[in-house]
Amino acid sequence: MMKIALGVEYMGTHFHGWQLQKSGIRTVQQVVEKSLSSIANHPVRVFCSGRTDAGVHAIEQVIHFETSAIRDNKAWLFGGNVNLPSDVNFTWAKQVDDQFHARFNAYARRYHYKIHNTKVRSAIIAQHALWEPRALNIELMNTAAQYLLGEHNFSAFRGSLCQAKSPIKTIEFIRLSKQDNDVLLDIKANAFLHHMVRNIVGTLLKVGRGERSVEWVQTVLASKDRQQAGATAQPQGLYFVKAFYPPI
Repeated sequence: MMKIALGVEYMGTHFHGWQLQKSGIRTVQQVVEKSLSSIANHPVRVFCSGRTDAGVHAIEQVIHFETSAIRDNKAWLFGGNVNLPSDVNFTWAKQVDDQFHARFNAYARRYHYKIHNTKVRSAIIAQHALWEPRALNIELMNTAAQYLLGEHNFSAFRGSLCQAKSPIKTIEFIRLSKQDNDVLLDIKANAFLHHMVRNIVGTLLKVGRGERSVEWVQTVLASKDRQQAGATAQPQGLYFVKAFYPPI
């Protein structure tokens, strides 16, 4: 058996998340496994670096699977893409050693969250960014975000369906930037809780709109109480950027 890893890019708008569902509804894992199974000529089960929710996108999701089929990397990449719908794409493929695991070998993950900050909504990017019509103070949001740096108990930003064993995570960096009407939150951590990024965004938006003080974010973090934080931001602004691994 060989183990193959691939990079996967997708727009999550018309998917019910990454994970395969028993009901057969459309998920990214479903279409990816169907494509690779066709190339391998046997059923394929894939494992990913980080599951995404319905409506969430990925720039470089990493997956792996095992196969007895002898194919070169180009066959998995280009052959796989022929069998994929237009909103999913393999970006690279390579054979990896038996010890590699897309999820468990990843030591960090990075996300982007995009906000379209303008009074008039955009039909063009409605499925690719959160629309925020109110003015945002990006400097205050950046200052507040720095309270989240380092190792903390992030229970205040944890979704109710989270299955993580521990709420303690370490954020390596978090920063916001703005170009014209577009705001980008860039965040990297060793791991994330369910809805953690979207709950952080919803909390920082309250600071940016002037509804809460910068110091309030520190109070929310210390409370370990999800009810104290802001609302969960909508999924269409969230992008899984990449997972980080030791050299493979």
